[in-house]
Amino acid sequence: MPSFLKPGIIDILDILLVSWLLYRLFLMIQGTRAAHMALGLVLLVVGSLLAQVLNLRGVSLIISSVRVAWVVAVAIIFQPELRRALAQLGQNPLVRRVLRVRVPQAADEIADAAALLSSRGYGGLIVIERNMGLKTYMSTGKPINAEITAELIVTIFTPGSPLHDGAVIVRGNQVVAASCILPLSTPVSGRRAMGMRHLASVGITEETDAVAVVVSEETRRMSLAVNGRLERGLEQTRIRGRLRELLSRQYE
Repeated sequence: MPSFLKPGIIDILDILLVSWLLYRLFLMIQGTRAAHMALGLVLLVVGSLLAQVLNLRGVSLIISSVRVAWVVAVAIIFQPELRRALAQLGQNPLVRRVLRVRVPQAADEIADAAALLSSRGYGGLIVIERNMGLKTYMSTGKPINAEITAELIVTIFTPGSPLHDGAVIVRGNQVVAASCILPLSTPVSGRRAMGMRHLASVGITEETDAVAVVVSEETRRMSLAVNGRLERGLEQTRIRGRLRELLSRQYE
């Protein structure tokens, strides 16, 4: 054991770690059915401790005989919560950096969505968050927090939809907000003919490290903006490839 890790310090770290884990568990199950089940499990644990303190041998024997069943029951009861917790752990930026996780699903779904929007003559603007947070812009729209699919994006940008104006913001493999307002790039030579969506796609990539995919309602052309530059008239396969490259690069 390292010399600076004295017993007292280890005990404090142990208490802090257990407290943090219990706090995260509480947040994870708060407002779900599992919260009531967790209360029942806590009562069983308290009953077990009381049985040991009061030397209730019969009760202690019964409780100890079902300890293995408790572990299985917890795994079954909290399966949705455990799955969600593991998914959140995998989406953690630190974990992605260490494990070099890739996010091809978002690239594929966004490329498919852009192609569908183009084929139907719908305009669209999809912004993908990278290392720099986009919370300020998310707050201008409506929260979605749904797993990304091409169908969801097309539905959002379908004319007549209450969320079709503005931009969709994607974080990881989730659509986190729609109908978001973005900063517009200042029109300069070569940009004067740009529409609002294209100016917004360039504007957000000038102020952040985000990537934006924009589909023109008039021309049905698909473009990609990154670092304040607009790559026009891309095919679906090219958009998919560029997104995979850009979204993977941030974790290297």
